[in-house]
Amino acid sequence: MTLPRTLTIAGSDSGGGAGIQADLKTMQELGAFGMSVITALTAQDTLGVHGIHEVPAAFVTAQLDAVAGDIGVDAAKTGMLASADIIAAVAEGVRRHRIDRFVVDPVAASKHGDPLLRPDAVDALRDLVLPLAELVTPNLGEVTVLTGVEVHEVGDLRRAAAAVKALGPRWVLVKGGHLPGNAAAVDLLTDGDRVVEITSERLDTVDTHGTGDTLASAITVARARGLDVESAVRSGKAFVTGAIRHGLRLGRGIGPVDHGWQRR
Repeated sequence: MTLPRTLTIAGSDSGGGAGIQADLKTMQELGAFGMSVITALTAQDTLGVHGIHEVPAAFVTAQLDAVAGDIGVDAAKTGMLASADIIAAVAEGVRRHRIDRFVVDPVAASKHGDPLLRPDAVDALRDLVLPLAELVTPNLGEVTVLTGVEVHEVGDLRRAAAAVKALGPRWVLVKGGHLPGNAAAVDLLTDGDRVVEITSERLDTVDTHGTGDTLASAITVARARGLDVESAVRSGKAFVTGAIRHGLRLGRGIGPVDHGWQRR
C-alpha cells in the first residue's frame, strides 16, 4: 500500500466545483486515496446555494468511524461543518481516532456569500475544532467571523494570523489573495514563532469556485505524503494556482477551477 490515505469531512456540492467533490478530485489528481465523511447536502450551482440538508450528527460519526476504523487516515481536512452538533461529533471523532495531520478550512460562506455555517456553530468551531488543527486556512472573512479582526491591508495579515493562532491551532495560513492592493497575492503562514509570506501569481478570472477546498485538500495530500507544513502549503498553493489559471467557464455564474489541469 503506497497510496496516502486522505479524508475529507465536508459538505456535498451538487455542482461539482467545491465541497467533497473538489476535495476528492484534488486527492485523486495528486495520487492519494480519497475518502469522505459527508456533513451536509447542498443544492448548489455556479449561481449560488439553493438549499441545504444537514446529515444527522450520529451518522457523521458513523461515517468517520467506518473509514478511520477500517481503512485508516494519514491526513484529514474539513470543509463545511454546518452545525454545532456536527462540529462536536467531528471533534470527538478526530480525537478518538488520533488524527494528527488535520487541516481545518473554516468554511463560513460560499463564494456567492450564502451562509454555510449556522451562527450558533461559530463558537463550537472556535472552541472544539480549531484547538485540534495542525493547520487552519481561513480567508479574510473567516478571520473576522472567528476573531473579530478585520483585515484592510497587507500589514493587517500578521495581526489576523496571531488572533487565529491564539485559538489553538499549531499553524495558521491566512489567505490574503482577495485583499485590495495585494498585488503579489500574499498569504501569511505562521506557527507563532516563524512567519512566512507566500506569494503567487494574481490571476484575473471569475472562475474561482472551489479554491479554498482545493487548496486545503492539496495541502492534506502533501502532509499525508510526509512533507513538512511549509512545504505542504507551498505545494498546495502551486496546485491551486494552476487550477485557477485553467478555470472552467461552466454555467452562468462563478465557474469552477480545473482540478485536472495537469493532464490537459
